[in-house]
This record gives sequence, C-alpha cells and structure tokens, in this order.
Amino acid sequence: MHTVKEAALITGLTEHAVRFYTDKGLVPSIQRNENNIRLFDPESINWSHGIKCLKQSGMPIGVIKTYIDLCLKGDSTIPQRCALIMEHKEAALVKLEEAKRHVAHLEQKTALYQAILEHRSPDTTNPSNWGEIQHMHSDVFYSPSVSPGNTNP
Repeated sequence: MHTVKEAALITGLTEHAVRFYTDKGLVPSIQRNENNIRLFDPESINWSHGIKCLKQSGMPIGVIKTYIDLCLKGDSTIPQRCALIMEHKEAALVKLEEAKRHVAHLEQKTALYQAILEHRSPDTTNPSNWGEIQHMHSDVFYSPSVSPGNTNP
C-alpha cells in the first residue's frame, strides 16, 4: 500500500492533485487506514494514472467522474464511454484549430516585429503611433466620425 506522497511520486501528480482526485471520488478503489489516511493499492494507482491522462487531455473533472462511473458499471457501458471519449476528442479538435489560428496570428505578429526591427515597416502595433499611420490602413482604424453601418466619413 502507498501513501499520498508515494502515489504522487509514482503517478507524477502532485500530492494536492492526488488528494483532490480522491476527495472528488475519482479513485474508486482508494482505501483508508484506522487513522483515515489514504492508502493506494496498484488498482488505485492505475485509476490515478488514468485520471491524469484524461485531465491532461483537457477533460473536465465532472466528465472524468462520469467516465469513471461508467467504467465501474462494466462492459455494458462501453458504447457510452466511447461516445464520451469521441465527444471529448471533437472538442479537443476544435481547440486545436483555435490554437492553430492563434499561432498563425503570432507568426504574423513576429514577422511584423522583425520588419519593424529591420526598419522595413513602421510600428503599426502601438496604438500611440496609429495617428501617424492611419492613412495606411484607414479601413481598420476607429474614426469617431464614422458610425457603425455608415461608411461615409
């Protein structure tokens, strides 16, 4: 049997995370001794590893709890578990596409800053300079004389 500290070392989780997961009922095979100290057997270590993997994938604690509850009900829940994982995968793919858009934007910004540093472009990143360069990008700068829907300045 392993203590919280040992379980943390084995799983790579923090002691706080190990306690949190057990308090949330995510480690169904957790045991306690006569002093109410958590004790981890190989099965509870395996549950903890599984929880860590799901959490690292971005799965919310509530969904992890649902997944564990389904696992405990046996093989008859394999279709529900599969659906849950597929839903989570789809959400992760949406986040991946969003992250790709963020990286593309940052690549553009990096290229712009490189051009500014090499004196190939004015600093269009600093709002305090926008008055001087507004003529270059009048379509994107705010102008108090143009109201939404009215393109006539």
